[in-house]
Amino acid sequence: MSPAHHDGHDDARAIPIGRRGGERGKPRDVERTRVIPVQQSAPPPPPPPPPAARAPRPHTAHREPPPRRPARRRGGLGRVLAFAIVAWLVFLVAAPLIAWFRLERLDTTPENRVAASGGSTYLLVGYDGNVELSPQEREAGGRRTDSIILVHDPVGDGPRALISIPRDSYLEIPGHGANKVNAAFAFGGPQLLVETLEQRTGLRIDGYAEIGFFGFRDVVDSLGGVRICVPFDMDDPRAHINLKEGCQVLDGATSLGYVRARYSDPRGDLGRAERQRQFLGAIMDRAATPATVLVPWRWWGFTQSAAKGVAVGEDTSVFDMAQILLTMRGVSGGGTVSLQVPVANMNYQTSAGSSVQWDDAAADRLFQQIRDGVPLVAP
Repeated sequence: MSPAHHDGHDDARAIPIGRRGGERGKPRDVERTRVIPVQQSAPPPPPPPPPAARAPRPHTAHREPPPRRPARRRGGLGRVLAFAIVAWLVFLVAAPLIAWFRLERLDTTPENRVAASGGSTYLLVGYDGNVELSPQEREAGGRRTDSIILVHDPVGDGPRALISIPRDSYLEIPGHGANKVNAAFAFGGPQLLVETLEQRTGLRIDGYAEIGFFGFRDVVDSLGGVRICVPFDMDDPRAHINLKEGCQVLDGATSLGYVRARYSDPRGDLGRAERQRQFLGAIMDRAATPATVLVPWRWWGFTQSAAKGVAVGEDTSVFDMAQILLTMRGVSGGGTVSLQVPVANMNYQTSAGSSVQWDDAAADRLFQQIRDGVPLVAP
C-alpha cells in the first residue's frame, strides 16, 4: 500500500521502515511502510455533581439562651486574708513610728566628750513626780532626777545591761564641784548630767531618753496592767500602796506607787532603783505579748500613751531607742543583766548632806569591763 492511499484514515500515518533485501526475482529497492494507529488520550472525567442543597429547617419559636452562671472567683478568701495581714503589719510598724515623731526632743549633747568605747551606752533618766515641764524647762534644769540608769548594748555576744546610778551619788560635777549627781540636772539640765557621767565612768553616752514614771500610769492601764513579783509586804501610805509579797497584776496607780515607794523598803534608794528596773522590764515584756500586739486598739493605746511620758535627745535615733527598749525587755527574759554601781557607804556625810559613796575600785573595774567589751555577769 502506497502512502497516498490510506483509505481515509486520518488517525494513521505511514512510517518508513527502511529498505530490505527482496525475494528472488524482485527488485531490492522496494520500500515498504507500516501503518501504526495513533492512540487517542482518554477523555477527562466528568465533573462531580453539585452538592445537594440542605433542606431548610422548619421554623421554630425563638428560644433565649440559658443564663450563664457567674464565674467563681478562685482564691478570693486567700486575697482577703493576705490583705488583712499586710494591713496589720503596716499598722504594727506605723503605730510606734507615729509615736516616735511625737516625742519631745532635748538638747543633751555636751561640748566636752570622752572617746567612744566598745558597744553602745545610753542614759535613761526617770522622774516620778507629777509635774509636767516643757522641753525648755527640762533643758534649763531647775529640778532633780529620781532615777539614773546606764543602758549598755555590747558589741559581742555578751548580755545587755541596766546599771543604776544612785541619785544621791556624790560625784564631781564639772564647773560646780562635788555634789549629789542629780544636782547636775538641776544645774545644767541633761547636758551637764551627761557630761558628769561621761567624765566619771569614761563611757561615751550615745543616746538619751527621759521617762516620766507618773505618765507611765496610763501606759500600764493601756496594757491592762503589768505582772510584778513583789519581793516583800509593802505598806507605804506615802506611796498609797499596801501590797503583799508575791506575783500579781498591778494597775497603773498601784504600779506608780510601787516604783515610788522608798520608806517601806529596807534598802532605801537602792531597793527603789531595783524595783524601777523591774517595772520597766515588766512593761516591755507585757507590751511584746500577743495580747497587746494582736489587739489594734491596745497596741495603739500603748504606743501613743508611752509617747506622752518620754523625751529623747536630739541626736538619739529610732535605732538607739529600739536598743534601749530591747534592753529593758531583757530584764524579764534574762537577756539583760540588772546591776547597781558598787557602793561603799549609803550614808556618806558630805556638805550636800547624806550621800552615797561609791566603791571606787569596784566601780572602776566595772566600767573598764564595759569599755573593753568584757561580758558582764550578775553579782
